[in-house]
Amino acid sequence: MGYNFSLVLNREITDSESQTLKQSGCSQAAFTTDSLPTDASVPVTRLDFDDTVSPTLAAAIEAALEAVKTVPDITVPGLTVPAQPAEPVQQPEPVAVAAAD
Repeated sequence: MGYNFSLVLNREITDSESQTLKQSGCSQAAFTTDSLPTDASVPVTRLDFDDTVSPTLAAAIEAALEAVKTVPDITVPGLTVPAQPAEPVQQPEPVAVAAAD
């Protein structure tokens, strides 16, 4: 199961910055050009993640935020986390009960 979320960066990034992010932990992210949600005239880069490696959604988001810190002057003014699929319910192991005499 993958964890899906998007980070909106504060500006468009260069090809070099894109490579830095990919090497820092965003290799599975899809990079797209978008506009700042609060100001449609400001072009920004959005990273869409489908993380199948991290053990939790929180760990996936933290790893992505740490990767963004490797690029100077980049901040994350937007985080979008859609509803995530439910974890499979763990069924308890059946317990053998000995019959009473």
